[in-house]
Formats: sequence, C-alpha cells, structure tokens
Amino acid sequence: MDRPVPIGSAPSPEQPMPFSPAATLPPLEAAPLAIVINLVRSGRATTRPELVTATGLSRKVVAQRVDQALALGLVEDGELAASSGGRQARTLRFRAGAGHLYAAVMGASEFTVAIMDLSGAVIASHHEDWDVEAGPRPTMERVQSAFSALALKTGLGRPWAIGIGVPGPVEFATGRLVAPPIMPGWDGFSVRSWLREHYDAPVWVDNDVNLMALGEWTCGTPRDGRDMLFIKVGTGIGAGLVNGGRLLRGDRGAAGDIGHTHVTDDPSAVCRCGQTGCLEAVASGWSMLEESRRRVAESPYLTKTLERTGRLTLGEIGAAAVTGDALALEMIDKRSRLVADVIANLVNFCNPGVLVLGGGVLRTGPRFVDLVSSTVRARCIRLVTAGLTVRAASLDHLEGVTGAGLLAASGLFATGPLTHWVESGTPLGHATTLQRLSAELA
Repeated sequence: MDRPVPIGSAPSPEQPMPFSPAATLPPLEAAPLAIVINLVRSGRATTRPELVTATGLSRKVVAQRVDQALALGLVEDGELAASSGGRQARTLRFRAGAGHLYAAVMGASEFTVAIMDLSGAVIASHHEDWDVEAGPRPTMERVQSAFSALALKTGLGRPWAIGIGVPGPVEFATGRLVAPPIMPGWDGFSVRSWLREHYDAPVWVDNDVNLMALGEWTCGTPRDGRDMLFIKVGTGIGAGLVNGGRLLRGDRGAAGDIGHTHVTDDPSAVCRCGQTGCLEAVASGWSMLEESRRRVAESPYLTKTLERTGRLTLGEIGAAAVTGDALALEMIDKRSRLVADVIANLVNFCNPGVLVLGGGVLRTGPRFVDLVSSTVRARCIRLVTAGLTVRAASLDHLEGVTGAGLLAASGLFATGPLTHWVESGTPLGHATTLQRLSAELA
C-alpha cells in the first residue's frame, strides 16, 4: 500500500536512512550532512547552535557538516541572528538557486509547464489548451516541447528532478496511471518511464488535484498549517486532502476522485467514465459545454462567439458569465449548487481547517466561492464550521505546477536519495539510483 508522504518540510532526523554503497562519504558522515542541509532547507534550524540542538550532534561535527554544505554550494551564510545574550550567530540559508526543477500539471483540456528553483518558486512558465484525449505520446511530446522552449528561454537545460501532475489516479511508486476515467488510452501508461527515456533526471508523478492541494498548503496565502481540503472544479471535478501535513492518496491512488460520486438516478446522466449519475455527468465543465451547444441560441453572447470562432470553450462561457449572460449564469449556478452539496458532505466528514476552491470555475467570478461558502455553513454542523476558512486558491492557477515542483524537490531531498548524491553537490548523473531509492521508500 502506498504510504502518504510528508509535504512542506524536510524528513525528521529520526527517520531511517538507507545508504548507497556508491557514496564516497562514509554513511556516518553523509547522513549528518544530509540532515543538516534539510534542517536548513525546511527552516527548522537556521544557525549552528540551532543545528546542534536539533540534531544532538556535537558542535564540532555540526561545524564540519556546515562547512561541507557551504563548500558544496547547497547552503550559504545569511545575516546575523538576533542576539540571545551571547555572541551573535550567523544564520544559514538554503541555496534554492543551486539547481532547478521541471514541473508540469495536465488537466483534461489544458496543461501548464514551469521551470522552478529548488524551493518551488517559478522561474518561467507556459500554459496552453490541450485535449488529454489526444493520447499519452502526443501529449507527452507536446509537454516536452514546452519544456524545451522554456529551457531555451531561460538557459536552464538539465533539470535536477521532474514533477508531473495528471488528471487521473496514479500508482505513486511507478508513476503509472491506473484506470483514469477521463483519459482514454492512458490506462497503464507510465509517465515516469516516458520522461526517464528523455531526461537524465528522477521523475515523480501524482494526481493533479493532489498537487494543487500540495501547492496551496505549502505556498498559498494565508498559510496556517491546518488540515486542508482542496476542491478543483473545471473540465473535471476532484479533491485533494492534506491531513497532518500529509497528502492522502488512498490505496490505489484514487482518493479524492469525487467527480464520480453518485448524485442522480437520471438515466440520461451518462458520465465519461461509463457509469450513470456521476457528479461530473451533471456538474462538470464538459457537461456544461454539452449543454451550451444545445442551448446556444438562448444566449446572444455565446451565439456571437460561436459565429466568430466556430466553437465554444469553458473560457468563453466564463467570460459570458462575467458580462451577466443569463444562460451562462444559469448553467454555472445549477452546477455550483450540485457541487456545493457534495462539498458540504465532505467537510462534515473530514473536518478541515481550510477549504480551498480552485480550477477554471474561478474564472467565472466570485459566485462559486460565495455559494459554496454559504452552503457549507448552512449544512455542516457548528463544530465543523466554527473555525473553518473558505477561500479561493491564491496562486493564480499555478498551484498545481507549484505542487509538482514541490513534489520533485521533496523526493530529491528525502534523506535516502540526498545521502546518495550530497557529496557531489548535485544529483546530475545519479538519476537511476535516485529513482530506485525513491521507489523503495514509496
């Protein structure tokens, strides 16, 4: 069974640490160095005295490991820390610019790629519309082309690691898709294996909404560290849950696939997964596109759009809603109420501290967030809603690709993989071993 992995922080010093026989440093030296770097990286210890306290190592050993980290370029000296009565200690900072990551998140009808530093900050990004039903190889080739364009633009060609999000269940240990309901032709396809054939870098793959939750929990505003339920409503519908700082993926990677919750017995509500009555069949973006095509004559705005472009998109329906178009608002509000009912049940069940709403639905304005907030507060028990924060995603639709980068960074800096490559100061050239170590820990 896949174990949840900690997010937003480095592994604890107490975590078991497998060692590679290929490492040049003896394990007793490489492991403390990896721990020191991760403590600085996570912000849990940012001075030498704090590192002594956090690790239980002697001042001499900590000083030696810090000197190594400085020489390797993974840590740098910062400003003087506030005085606590004695000699002021100099702070230490993780060098997020020591390397870079590639990240991508695919949706049913679009994808975003980015080059990021080792902290998960976006250096450059690219977004484009793309139908994932085009199949795995055309899609991966298009994503690779976008990476190449960003590499040419930034001069950052060889990534240290790659993180990818896909709109379906993922077997986390292998990066293989498992019976994705809205991705025909992708079942059993290993995104990791395809990328490993094209890049000499370790690859981590997860569900797109899990990564949105990871991005918002780690980098969103405000960040308070409480349990978070993230809901994406766009072409498809999904959820991601961060509990106790950990992503919950489920036994087969299908946790949070709420788009296939049964909500109606109407036999005409046929879902793309093949079942009848799913939430996505009556409330998703693709169901709204189907309805808009049937009823386009009721909307002067959408009629003109169709005449001008020859097709309707969710973005155009959202733009119509912003102008007050009656048909667009009716379709959106009807679906919002259905989704809000399901969300209220989820909030009652998992009792998050923060409910974050994201996806393309946010482009329609604040109506969706307002409706969900009022529904949740009306239908959930008072104990659950008393401290609940309900807000829109805050990373300008980059939460998914941010989460993908953070996933890659957390895999790269997990204690086992980091212990293997740390003496080199770079993981380049170690991809095969790092991928194997990661699989063993998954």
